Amino acid sequence: MTGATDEQALDLLRGAVAIDSPSRHERPIAEFLTAHMRTFGLEAHIDAAGNAVGERRAPESAAKGRTLVLLGHMDTAPGHVPVRAEGDLFYGRGAVDAKGPLCAFIAAAARANLPPGSRVVVVGAVEEEAASSKGARFAATQYAPDCCLIGEPSGWDAVTLGYKGRLLCTYRAEQHSGHTAGPEAPVAHRAIDWVNAVRAHGEQFNQGRTRLFDQLMVGVRDFRTDSDGLADTVEVTVGFRLPPNFDTDALETLLRESAVDASVTFRGREVAWEDPRSSAAARALVRAIREESGSPSYKLKTGTADMNVVAPIWKCPIVAYGPGDSRLDHTPTEHISLTEYLRSVRVLTRAIEHLLV
Repeated sequence: MTGATDEQALDLLRGAVAIDSPSRHERPIAEFLTAHMRTFGLEAHIDAAGNAVGERRAPESAAKGRTLVLLGHMDTAPGHVPVRAEGDLFYGRGAVDAKGPLCAFIAAAARANLPPGSRVVVVGAVEEEAASSKGARFAATQYAPDCCLIGEPSGWDAVTLGYKGRLLCTYRAEQHSGHTAGPEAPVAHRAIDWVNAVRAHGEQFNQGRTRLFDQLMVGVRDFRTDSDGLADTVEVTVGFRLPPNFDTDALETLLRESAVDASVTFRGREVAWEDPRSSAAARALVRAIREESGSPSYKLKTGTADMNVVAPIWKCPIVAYGPGDSRLDHTPTEHISLTEYLRSVRVLTRAIEHLLV
């Protein structure tokens, strides 16, 4: 093996988590990661989108080898979690989502034995936690990999096959101000009625669909009212988690038509994606987990990830993998097991070698 030792891999994780990097403020961690990637023997740079990119190429051969992209993200959800170690547990914002998986990618890419002509590219993307996914959208235009792994917490012995899609809808209504004891209902009531109608549509759609991954999930993200004394306004944002093969155009039409005397706008639209268990990416990780004495399992996530952005473009075998418990994402107790982190580095090293053969 070449590249990062266990202690170097741990130092990489500790240093990365110690750097605050909420969305759109990733430059300091990008500089930190590219510096460490060079130390580990990768060619590294910060690309035009602000992504931290590292690459290893095996010596050329007569036949062109395979390309593997390891796509993680550097940014975190808002909020500061004090960085500290408690035995085997390491606390800090991003330890799980998703600096742990990204640092494991870097360490494994440095260690793996690459077949002649092959290459592995690690991308630490910006703005994954924002609806923009700026880093992944740029990366999607730069590479055409034979296979891709997405860096998200699955647990060291599990593989995430897919993520639901997403749509964010903002409803806005306005009416003349009136006395609270007057006959006209407050403008907020109109928004509440609209939300209830939307939720009822979701419940109707979900009838007979027992698997959560196949259901339309509806959740209020934000609800606010305002008044300047002359006009009262209400604005509510609803998030939709979309199942595979869902007609998003039809949903947008329904939302527009049901918003009587109000406006609706949309953003953050992503399609759901699910790779089969027979995917080359899934099989390589399952094999590697077994080689590390694990009992592999499969997961489907109800959130979204950069998989939703790049998978429809690259159309290659693609799954998500990384250390950590995703139930700790965005929480004030976010932490990762250092033992699990190192296990995931070993699994990824083996998986990279299996995929590039």
